[in-house]
Amino acid sequence: MTFTMKNKVITPIILAAVLAIGVCMGLYISKSNGIATVSKSGDDSLFINEVFSLINDEYVDTIDMNNIQIKAVTHVLESMDPHSEYIEPKILDDVNDNLHGSFEGIGVSFRIEKDTITIIETIKGGPSEKVGILAGDRIVYVGDTLVAGVKVDNDAAMRLLKGPKKTKVDVKIKRHGVAELLDFTITRDVIPTYSIDVSYMINKEIGFIKLTKFSQTTSNEFVKALKELKSQGMTKLILDLRDNTGGYLGEAVAVADHMLPGNELIVYTEGEHRPRSYIFARQKGLWEKEDVVVLINEGSASASEIVAGALQDNDRGTIIGRRSFGKGLVQEQFELGDNGAIRLTVARYYTPTGRCIQKPFTGDKTEYLLEELERYASGEMFSVDSIHFADSLKYITPGGKIVYGGGGIMPDIYVPLQDDSTHYFFNKMANAGILFQYAFDYSDAHRADILKYDDVVEFNDKFIFTDAMFDELMRRAHDKKIEGNEVDEKIARELSEPLFKAYVARNVFGDEAFYPIYEPMDDILQEAIKQLTHNADIEH
Repeated sequence: MTFTMKNKVITPIILAAVLAIGVCMGLYISKSNGIATVSKSGDDSLFINEVFSLINDEYVDTIDMNNIQIKAVTHVLESMDPHSEYIEPKILDDVNDNLHGSFEGIGVSFRIEKDTITIIETIKGGPSEKVGILAGDRIVYVGDTLVAGVKVDNDAAMRLLKGPKKTKVDVKIKRHGVAELLDFTITRDVIPTYSIDVSYMINKEIGFIKLTKFSQTTSNEFVKALKELKSQGMTKLILDLRDNTGGYLGEAVAVADHMLPGNELIVYTEGEHRPRSYIFARQKGLWEKEDVVVLINEGSASASEIVAGALQDNDRGTIIGRRSFGKGLVQEQFELGDNGAIRLTVARYYTPTGRCIQKPFTGDKTEYLLEELERYASGEMFSVDSIHFADSLKYITPGGKIVYGGGGIMPDIYVPLQDDSTHYFFNKMANAGILFQYAFDYSDAHRADILKYDDVVEFNDKFIFTDAMFDELMRRAHDKKIEGNEVDEKIARELSEPLFKAYVARNVFGDEAFYPIYEPMDDILQEAIKQLTHNADIEH
């Protein structure tokens, strides 16, 4: 998703019509008696006004005209392109919070576990940590509202826990090993959200930055991470944009600018009502000449594709992974009188060679969003030889490299999924959530013991995935009717250990603990390390 503001899972890691017409046609919009009216300059009116008037005045039953208009808006927008959308007032704040870089709340990450709000992590220095709430705590009451055992969902939980800064919320907590419920009063505050999941040194030379979105704070976070890693000796960078669905265009440009020398074209945009606009690298970047590899996959979209495309088209660095999502459309957000908003596609963006990487849209949004399944069916996910581009989509970079438009960024080095039948049992078990759930249960029951390790490094070195743990994992698999033979279980034993440890580490130490432990199992990351190491060997 890129805008401006005025699975099929194979491996365990992988997986508003009147208003719309008014905006997209540049027409004047007003409201009268709760019914949106649209008129051109002059006395001409649109037939849609007649339709809504007839419905409102003549229909056999009472009609909620606001609901009718919302349905019409949604349908019209979805028929125009897959990324224009109407955002209802009740969810607009939540939608915007994801990209603002902060929200107001109690400062925890949680998941609904066994019909209970379970705290996964408290934000360091946040309101919940300050009053003594711990990871593993269960929220039983929010105020006088029972939220355990009543099938509360994530949206309901968020509405109860989020709120304006300086407001208070009372919660009752069930803590492991404590018989009675614990009472806490939490004063809500501004909670930062981060674009970077983790940044760390893979070895003495190679640094790794995992960027999950492009929010208002992304470029500042990126600069901070670059400086920290450089101070630790980083001379080669791996920027992980896998499953990064995008965000603000300006932030993507700022990130790319740090890796491109001055005056290189980063991207240009153009639309029927938006004249062509070029964006060049302007600032003195922190990483203009050093080695860089960018990781992408089928979940990398929009703003992340801008970054990857800018580097690829300028013959800068290496793109590794699988073909990206293919979103080359720019949205602009327009606030509406009902306190909702429309995100309307206003332009296409083009990479420096002139590529529009927007994939085809036939009018079926579901089909468009599930196009990834076709990549499985065609064999693309398992073999680069299954990918074919028309010659009309061919472009040439200044360095002579052939690149393609028309449907995502094709990486320089393609890393397919492993289509290995010997992993079928393990993949089926892991994709069913059995390994993830067992790791959560184990972490919850043994949190105090795990926290005795000084840090993630010591945990990774000394924690043992025992045969008894694997037996429990197999028991859970059998309970789910997932069966394997002796060879299947032997392979599953080998593959389960690092993933189980990575899940446990994330549950106890936080998201940043997952990646260093899972690293050996990550084929795309391993290929990036190989390429950077190989280049160093050649240079020496």
